[in-house]
Amino acid sequence: MKRTNNRFIKTAIFALALGIFTTSCNKDTDTVPDPDPTTNTITDIVVAGADFSTLESAVLKANLQATLSSTGPFTVFAPNNAAFAAAGITQSALDNLTAAEVEDLLLYHTVSAEIKAADVPAGPNASVTMANGDSVFVTSKTAGVFINGIQVGTADVDADNGVIHVIKKALQPATGNTVETAVASGLDSLVKAVTRYTNDPMGDPNLTATLSNSILTVFAPTNAAFTGLLTDLSLNDINDIPIATLGAVLQYHVVGGRAFSSDLANGSLTMLNGNTTIDLTGTTPTITGTGNGGNASNITATNILTRNGVVHLIDRVLVP
Repeated sequence: MKRTNNRFIKTAIFALALGIFTTSCNKDTDTVPDPDPTTNTITDIVVAGADFSTLESAVLKANLQATLSSTGPFTVFAPNNAAFAAAGITQSALDNLTAAEVEDLLLYHTVSAEIKAADVPAGPNASVTMANGDSVFVTSKTAGVFINGIQVGTADVDADNGVIHVIKKALQPATGNTVETAVASGLDSLVKAVTRYTNDPMGDPNLTATLSNSILTVFAPTNAAFTGLLTDLSLNDINDIPIATLGAVLQYHVVGGRAFSSDLANGSLTMLNGNTTIDLTGTTPTITGTGNGGNASNITATNILTRNGVVHLIDRVLVP
């Protein structure tokens, strides 16, 4: 395991020794042992739960079954099958990951201490270090507990060695800063717009650095959204957009600080250069700029974590 604290390493070593002893009695290492009726460890709960079959498969591949049966205590934010599907993590996707990659993913859902729902900080978005060394951001509010903006569906499932909170979508750790995430996500038009405004003499030479390092939330338009903007402006290319207009538009998609979907509320949302309107009453949440003529942008994907904030995808460029 990587980037774990000393306590977790000691626990893992103990668990490994236990696993070796068990293996000497049972040569079949391709299946998780049946739950012990005399214990109720985290591994026992996962194995016994029909809705945890994907998680069980992941635990087995990562060889964490002994660890999650050991003394602990642990807190596991456990995705059920639907939560893995909601994150786009299929059994096939897990099969294509290495054991180390699956281990890192599961440890990103695990805390090396017991945290009941009542003990979760109010936040908003209090940082908690997970067993793989990365941080998540938790909030406790009237609507429940949220981790990286994702709601806990069932809290405080007690185990002998800790507690499980069942979450509604599997967590995915950040893989880069906001700009790197935009590049990796194929948001070519947004990247082109940011690069142009950074490099233009009339633009802001610090824009790329700001988006890479400051704690920000970006409502990121898709490539199709930029195509729609060009059509509305009767232009053919992002390079044809007047530089002042481009700068105003880009700043109109950025909020200071982390704003997960759980932090959004109906009404006004202040961007870096003006207010937009959030509407959460429909099936799909929307955001509308003052210059969009009432044509709302759908928020099509939420809570894409970056090293310096969070990204939400939208299908229409916001116009100030």
